[in-house]
Amino acid sequence: MVAIDVLKFETNSPADTSPLEGLNAAGYEASRILAVIGKTEGNGCVNDFSRTLAQTVWQPLIPKDAITIFSGGTEGVLSPHVTFIVRCKDDDDDASGLVGAVGHTRDLDPHEVGGHIHARTVADTVANMITGMNVSPKDVKLVLVKCPLLTSTKIETARAAGQSTICTDTYESMAKSRYASAIGIAVALGEISTNDISAKLQTEDSWSALASCSSGAELDDNHIFVLANDPIAVKVKPRLKAISRPMKDAIDADAALDLLGQVKEQGGKVVQIFAKAEANPKGLIRGRRITMLTDSDIHSTRHARAAVGGLLCGLAGDTQLYVSGGAEGQGPPGGGSLTVVYSMP
Repeated sequence: MVAIDVLKFETNSPADTSPLEGLNAAGYEASRILAVIGKTEGNGCVNDFSRTLAQTVWQPLIPKDAITIFSGGTEGVLSPHVTFIVRCKDDDDDASGLVGAVGHTRDLDPHEVGGHIHARTVADTVANMITGMNVSPKDVKLVLVKCPLLTSTKIETARAAGQSTICTDTYESMAKSRYASAIGIAVALGEISTNDISAKLQTEDSWSALASCSSGAELDDNHIFVLANDPIAVKVKPRLKAISRPMKDAIDADAALDLLGQVKEQGGKVVQIFAKAEANPKGLIRGRRITMLTDSDIHSTRHARAAVGGLLCGLAGDTQLYVSGGAEGQGPPGGGSLTVVYSMP
């Protein structure tokens, strides 16, 4: 179990590593970093090179066992930024209240991406991480995964080996990969049975309330971060807490206000919000037609990030929020998982 702190800083570009100065000013050295989780100003699509650039500049600056998770797309009022997950200071005798773990799966072969092997690999890795943290699934408040996607080269590699991929459309592969990762998380958390993986991948109608998955061409494995409330620290007076509740749709202000209301009642202050967003697969929100899925100029994931980002930024009074598009299996269809990390007075 590793007690963690959570800090975030603005970035001026995907290649901006100046937040390390802010981290040092807060009393943390780079050697204490477990994860760098960022929002970059790319398009969030297959060809979003802002994610690759950010990973390339950050990876050499952090410990070898640390991970990077970059989500492209800061449409609307979302601000590019990085969130540091760091080990608490050695001289900090009090547990922060939050514990975390980071890990990797093995590299996935192209024909495994988005399928049952992908889901089982994520499930096994997340389950082992939770066990290693000495917490139970009920203590977990967020499982964040950066997963691979299929590129044209990967599809051709599989074809040359006589293997078939989950699909041949690179953009569709992003959704397939996210959903497989989410199903793996759901299995690890006990939300669905291991025996149901193949069936759930076929029907695509299951979801995890705590999953947040984004895909990218910048990696071949799955980068994973598990966040949980410290079951020991909650019995005293924790400095940090996390609460979660899925949004039922892109305008579910009630879910956000419920969580933010709990923070306010406790005299807390929001540190970071992690949210998923997607267009309702039926093209409706509360019975009314929307055009997110029928816009030929802008993909629905970009619409969704802007809509949910605007809602949450307005309610929280903060534009440096982690809002990621494409919520397949990550909250109810058309909605998305929602986690608030906050500090106590």
